[in-house]
Amino acid sequence: MYTINFLTPACRWSVAAVACALTAVPVALAGAAPAYATEGHGHASASVLRTDLDVSLLNKSVQVPLTVSLNEVEAPNSARKTALTATLDGVDRGRPFSVLRAEVADAVAAVEGDRAEASTTLADARLQVPGLPLLSLVEFEAVGSKAVCESGRTPHASVTLPAAVTVLGKRVSLSAGGPTHVDVPGVGSVRLDLSTTGTTSSTAAATALKLEVSVNPAKLNVAEVEGRLTLAESRCETPAAAAEEPEAVAPEAPEAPEKAEPAVEPQGARAGQAAPAETNLAETGGDSATPYVAAGAVALLAAGGGAVLLSRRGRRN
Repeated sequence: MYTINFLTPACRWSVAAVACALTAVPVALAGAAPAYATEGHGHASASVLRTDLDVSLLNKSVQVPLTVSLNEVEAPNSARKTALTATLDGVDRGRPFSVLRAEVADAVAAVEGDRAEASTTLADARLQVPGLPLLSLVEFEAVGSKAVCESGRTPHASVTLPAAVTVLGKRVSLSAGGPTHVDVPGVGSVRLDLSTTGTTSSTAAATALKLEVSVNPAKLNVAEVEGRLTLAESRCETPAAAAEEPEAVAPEAPEAPEKAEPAVEPQGARAGQAAPAETNLAETGGDSATPYVAAGAVALLAAGGGAVLLSRRGRRN
């Protein structure tokens, strides 16, 4: 058995209003939900050596770039390679030559949770450039760098430097007061920038040594070497803080309709004033048949009276 209910226009309007109200609840909650950033996962990178050199052969007939790196890693990764070689056409008959050799050459980069960290260590190292097979560009005992970025804390960058290094065969004392210049007649010049560090509210960077090189050795197969070398570089970016899970907001339950109080019927003397009068209803509580009952009673009384009078007359006669 199927029952079909037809709604009056007023009922239809009420149902539509309720449906709209219920539909609006989840929409309002969705609009109030907090937004979460999809970026800011943190980053860390480290490299033991990066070169950006231009090598020119005799008379600058051929120019070739020397762009190599050793232990250049990004989080999460690490490397411990201790030697770097390269080959350049026209230099030492195209045979590989050593760019860097070290006893220790470590690069580490990691991002875990709300912490990003990068570090490098380079010890007992010798750096060379093309055209100087018997003379090191720079030699040093140990350098290192470290960058730490942790959520809720100020990023930190630091470097470790030796007291002295050997540049183009010269022993040079390092000073934090500014760059160090070394000139060697007939060979070239080197400028050393020491301990470059920098931090922002969310990043940190540290570089132990930056070298600007200009080498022009006489009577060799290489006319000129110019460019930059970067040693022991570390960088990091702070990961975004872990967002707390918002508490689920439950929609407020609709208030229960107030319970209708039972109607109080008028009582006593004020009942006639408070209750509306109905048609054909006497105040005494009678109904519409009351006049007929009364008329019948009167007729019976009259008939009874007549019978009594007749019986009395008969006795007298």
